[in-house]
Amino acid sequence: MNISRRNFLKGAAATGVGSILPLSMVTVEAEAGESFTFAWITDQHLQLISGAKFVKSWDDGFKLAISEVMNANPKPDFCYFGGDLAQAGLKAELDHGMDMWSKTGLKVKAINGEHDYFLDMGKSSRAAYGMPSDNYTFEHKGVQFIMLTTIRGAEDWEKRHAKNPQIRMNEMMRIDNYVDGSAFRLGREGLAWLKKTVAGLDKNKHTIVCSHSPIQKIYSGWNFWTEDAEEIQAALKDIKRVTVLYNHVHQPMASQKGNIAFFSNFSTAWPWPHVSTVADATMCGDGAYKGCEKGSDYYPKLILPYHRADVANFRDATGWSIVNTDTGGKFDVTVTQWGDNPKRNITWDGQLKEVGAAPATKAQIQY
Repeated sequence: MNISRRNFLKGAAATGVGSILPLSMVTVEAEAGESFTFAWITDQHLQLISGAKFVKSWDDGFKLAISEVMNANPKPDFCYFGGDLAQAGLKAELDHGMDMWSKTGLKVKAINGEHDYFLDMGKSSRAAYGMPSDNYTFEHKGVQFIMLTTIRGAEDWEKRHAKNPQIRMNEMMRIDNYVDGSAFRLGREGLAWLKKTVAGLDKNKHTIVCSHSPIQKIYSGWNFWTEDAEEIQAALKDIKRVTVLYNHVHQPMASQKGNIAFFSNFSTAWPWPHVSTVADATMCGDGAYKGCEKGSDYYPKLILPYHRADVANFRDATGWSIVNTDTGGKFDVTVTQWGDNPKRNITWDGQLKEVGAAPATKAQIQY
């Protein structure tokens, strides 16, 4: 079952918002040809100002995505939240977001983002999302899902800040939060759990891995980086077909490494430029940041830098995409971005590539 753009927009048009909405609808062909759809919303960053007042722009982006889900046809089976529902990790922010979401009547399958997690090490976010633990797995209509908390800090960093949760949270709220050893990682316990879990999975079944951080080393200056990415990838190498749906970067990106296809999503809150706009002498000249190398393990070929031609239009860097995938390993993505921008089409059939529209130029993707 595929969602056509025409049928999708029939539902969205009822709200008068069209394709402005920063949401992905994912269609999966499961066992025996059965397909299902799930919504994918991430990085809402709902922020409490005071009392019951929240930052309106962040709320509005999430409300638009909720409207799209409520008018989607077919109705999604569930919604995948990719982390950072909250901005400052406050229970009030998480409860506010889940209260907004509750009107959809859809279940949530969620992972932690750093903004959700570090105030109380995930206690509030696990409760709000209904997560059984930081890392967990489930199967839906024959498709295996692995849900990872990949935003943990270094063990010594977490231990050092154990008695200062607000300082710990403040450090992780930095935009350039690669500070003091706190690069994202799954961590020693998480890696042990992943290896044990993968050992018990059917290696021939389509497996979707959900992670907040990229599970790649893209650019450490913005923490587009997972410190133990290679170890996570190695743990997944025996699974025939793996799709990683990651978040945090506030933009669609696509890349491939071996049996793993990586894809990311827009944020509902604000845009973020492609790393190629800054990964040059401006940030890397003094060697202060890791990830400036152009080797494949540090700066993977990202074939989907998005067009951002109108810097005066805040919503120009938001949008939505449709992912069609099946158990045979095919993976098709159509990315629709708000504004006067061409649709981007990505295909995966043993090799990940862009077809159709020409890639964005540096001038088009730079702020």
